Amino acid sequence: MIDLRTLREDPDRLRASQRARGADDSIVDTLLDLDERRRSALNEYETLRAEQKSVGKSVSRAAGEEREALLARAKELAAQVKSAEAEADKLSRELDELLLSVPNLVEEGAPAGGEDDYVVLEEVGERPSFDFEPRDHLELGERLDAIDTDRGAKVSGARFFFLKGVGARLQLGLLNMAIQQAIEAGFTPMIPPVLVKPDAMQGTGFLGAHSSEVYRLEADDLYLVGTSEVPLAAYHADEILDASALPLRYAGWSSCFRREAGSYGKDTRGIIRVHQFDKVEMFSFVRPEDAHEEHLRLLEWEKEMLAKVELPYRVIDIAGGDLGASAARKYDCEAWLPSQGRYREVTSTSNCTDFQARRLRVRYRDGDGKPRYVATLNGTLATTRWIVAILENHQRADGSVVVPKALRPYVGLDVLEPVD
Repeated sequence: MIDLRTLREDPDRLRASQRARGADDSIVDTLLDLDERRRSALNEYETLRAEQKSVGKSVSRAAGEEREALLARAKELAAQVKSAEAEADKLSRELDELLLSVPNLVEEGAPAGGEDDYVVLEEVGERPSFDFEPRDHLELGERLDAIDTDRGAKVSGARFFFLKGVGARLQLGLLNMAIQQAIEAGFTPMIPPVLVKPDAMQGTGFLGAHSSEVYRLEADDLYLVGTSEVPLAAYHADEILDASALPLRYAGWSSCFRREAGSYGKDTRGIIRVHQFDKVEMFSFVRPEDAHEEHLRLLEWEKEMLAKVELPYRVIDIAGGDLGASAARKYDCEAWLPSQGRYREVTSTSNCTDFQARRLRVRYRDGDGKPRYVATLNGTLATTRWIVAILENHQRADGSVVVPKALRPYVGLDVLEPVD
């Protein structure tokens, strides 16, 4: 949720942010009008309420006609106070509802444009050169008896799969290595619940434009999370944190669920775009003034993990029109996929500033004793999709796959051998 004070003091900043997202900037004028009318209604209510209290005190001291007049005025004021309060409450609800629909302010410096207008910041590593026709991850996974999409579809439907044998070992090893790196960097490991209340999902900004992506259990009024960012962000909801404890850093390991609405026909082969996967997610609570630097730190930790699994990748700065509602700035790391001859996203890190904290009411108390909202940030440290890039980049002509050196102690194998 955006800061109303910022809206009042610098409405052009929100207008520019809306335009950067390709969104309607007329909402700024609507917000300002609603805010002005709400404040006017509150002022009228408070004025009438003060007069009501004053008249009430005078009644007990009055007699005769004066008392009758005061009682009549008190009755009149009671109706006016009730009406003014109802109007102020109505406008407050309208304003809050509209504010929930407004995305975060885009950080200055983010590229303008939409999905295809990202800026490549760097390319890291050498793309593999094969003297044979490289196989894609599904063919490799099936030959290794590591991935079974046919039985996944039989049991659960399209975009589900089984990881088995060395496939399961590869994922467990990868995520364990990510957790170990996170611990060494000072993160607290967490295994959060994957079912959350509506407040948690709404508070993190996933029930707006992206609500079609979310699985909902209507009978229980709970949501399956698409990322452990959701329960981790809500972990300190309605709390005032000790400033000396910041930054608070958590690494959540969870299964994640996404409906992939609107992706019909896209990436239907293999396990690139699926309904269920596992992920280790970094999440930070920091002072707002430290958020920019924390964002760069999260990116460096992602790059450190990618170096460990020896993947060629690039870092891109996502354009304003392609940012999620909560993100002010986002960087993606995309690994090279030989079978597709292009880079595909494997990590994402977002600076959400104080947007989520305002919705979830997460604050800290500084030296002056005044509560302030924290900033929240998130970043992927490893996920099931990495298996795709690891298999394809480290394959050999016979269909075997070399396990990256840093990953071997966690997988327990140096090479994954075909079964057939």
